[in-house]
Order: sequence, then structure tokens, then C-alpha cells
Amino acid sequence: MNSIDIILLNCTETRRRSIKLWKGIPEEYFDWKPDKNAFSIIEMIRHVLEAEHLFHKIIDNRGNLGDYYSPWQEMKYVDLEFELEMAKRYRKSFLDMIEELTDTDLENIRIERTEVGQSKKLGDYLNRIVFHEAVHMGQMLDYLRTLGVKRPKIWD
Repeated sequence: MNSIDIILLNCTETRRRSIKLWKGIPEEYFDWKPDKNAFSIIEMIRHVLEAEHLFHKIIDNRGNLGDYYSPWQEMKYVDLEFELEMAKRYRKSFLDMIEELTDTDLENIRIERTEVGQSKKLGDYLNRIVFHEAVHMGQMLDYLRTLGVKRPKIWD
């Protein structure tokens, strides 16, 4: 396996496990959040899906987000399937972009996010994107533990 294959495997395995988790949550809990400043369950799901698109735009622009407009901005939540369907084409575009990269790209392309003081190699940045989703998966599991809801087995 080369570096690109490993990054793609990490992306697809993390998303597969996220979806397994999300589909295992009873919908009556989707509006629950641990406190008034936290994401609700459905807000966190949307955040993960939307953030991947945002990160893709940051990569396309090498760090400058510019006048980014989120396709989710005007969307009202319908249900989990709607959220997943909404994200499908953006997910495909993101994975297609990764497939076109080379090891040289991972090492030599820099993502310069001056607004947050970040300067990262593209390979590092791509791994951080997947880590972002994994962190939210952990938060979601904690939400379910707090609620006393059975947690789906994502460690298959």
C-alpha cells in the first residue's frame, strides 16, 4: 500500500464506522445535546459531513477559504438519509481529489491557513481531516453513554 491508498482507507473506514454509529442512534435522540453550547446529535452529524467539504475547499485553495458558501447553509434537517444523500457528491469529489494526488504532493503541497496560524503539509492536513471525524465519533459515543442508549459496535 502506498501513502494515498492508506489515506483513502483511513477516510473510508472512518466514514463507514461513523455511518454505522449514526444509523444505530434512535432518531428520537437526534435533537439531544449535553448542554446549551454543545452540538445536538444531528448538528454534529451535519458538522462532520459539512466540514469535509469545507476542508476540501481549503485544500483546493491551499489554505485560503475566501468567500466560502456552504451548500448546507440553507438546508433544513429532514433525516439522516437526507444528510447522507446531501453529502454523497461532495464526498465523492473529496475522495477523487485524494486519488489524483502523488506522494510528492503529500510532501510538497502546503496548506497555509493564516487566519488560524496553521501551516501544514498536505499529507498531514488530510490525516487531520479524518482525525476530526474520529474525534466527533468519540464524542457521539460519549453522548450515547450519557443518555444510557445502547452504542452500536463500530469496532468490527
